[in-house]
Amino acid sequence: MQANKPIEVILEDKTLDSQLRAIAEKVFLGTRITEQEGLHLFERGELAFVGALANHIREKRHSGHTYFNRNFHIEPTNVCLYTCSFCSYSRLIKKREEGWEYSTEEIMDIVRKYDGEPVTEVHIVGGVLPQYDVEFYSELFRQIKAHRPELHIKALTPVEYHYIFKKAKVSYEEGMQLMKEAGLDSMPGGGAEIFHPEIRDQIAGGKCSGEQWLRIHEIWHELGRRSNATMLYGHIEEYRHRIHHLEELRKLQDKTGGFQTFIPLKFRNKGNQMSHVPESTVIEDLRNYAISRIYLDNFDHIKAYWPMIGREVAQLSLAFGVDDIDGTIDDTTKIYSMAGSEEQSPALSTRELVNLIRRVGRQPIERDTLYNVIQNYTDHVFEEDTAFKGYVSLPVTNKH
Repeated sequence: MQANKPIEVILEDKTLDSQLRAIAEKVFLGTRITEQEGLHLFERGELAFVGALANHIREKRHSGHTYFNRNFHIEPTNVCLYTCSFCSYSRLIKKREEGWEYSTEEIMDIVRKYDGEPVTEVHIVGGVLPQYDVEFYSELFRQIKAHRPELHIKALTPVEYHYIFKKAKVSYEEGMQLMKEAGLDSMPGGGAEIFHPEIRDQIAGGKCSGEQWLRIHEIWHELGRRSNATMLYGHIEEYRHRIHHLEELRKLQDKTGGFQTFIPLKFRNKGNQMSHVPESTVIEDLRNYAISRIYLDNFDHIKAYWPMIGREVAQLSLAFGVDDIDGTIDDTTKIYSMAGSEEQSPALSTRELVNLIRRVGRQPIERDTLYNVIQNYTDHVFEEDTAFKGYVSLPVTNKH
């Protein structure tokens, strides 16, 4: 499945819907589409059409470059005060024996496991519990930095920050400054779900609101730091809720420029309160990537999180606006595997990740968290590919 039809060819199609033609012309000229046009793409834009537009933007911005990093995840706990109906990962406090709650020392043991490994990022996110407070995370970040100063700490979402700052009776501004001083380098994009209260109140009631999520990111950007953004799609939301979500992100990015990448997260229906809701199709997943790329004209990167959608769909997504497929992970996250994701033991070596990208004709670029290039693997030869693998046995023939 390829989205390789040039946009010039699309514009020559006399049968094209007039609104779709207007959108294609805007993309060709590099101008912004409106909310109404974004909604029209979701309602009327076929996969080949939105894919071609998104691929045009991707090629213009990044050519064939596809980014990844070497990272590992730490999830301090999967026990949580909140009861999000889409979540298969968390366990309620009354069932905490089914979960885990790591101490600072246990978390540091995980960090030390990667001593000597060329990882550049630790991604920390998990459940919300009273003992995981401002003091706990401040001390954890300081210990990580003392042990390995160059390791980039990408940690916690506004859901966690909102709770721990409220508990500590500090403002968002004070709290984020404390986190920065403790060693926090950037924020992941989780906890965004769907901003619109019509949906957010149904699937994530009690957590921080969409406005609070955006405000915490805004404060972090004002401190000169970067973050990511996500959207949980494919459940009970309508297309208009997706566009509202994308518009809120686009407006904040216009204001701060602090977002690096947008990651659409596919709803998985295993083991949660929304198991009756069917999952989106691969075609819808690819359309969503493409329309996100078209709409978020002020975001540099669109990421497909390969452990969630699987390696093959991640490869397909690279023709639909995606230019980043996250990192090596090293089987250190359970958030999506517990929800029935394609990858039940998510880990790829650098060589495997590089070859996954190469096989669809893209150029693999190892980056750090802030998208500084570490190594271009386009022509890299791995030792495993040149190592002697033994003599090949040839068939014996009897000739008289």
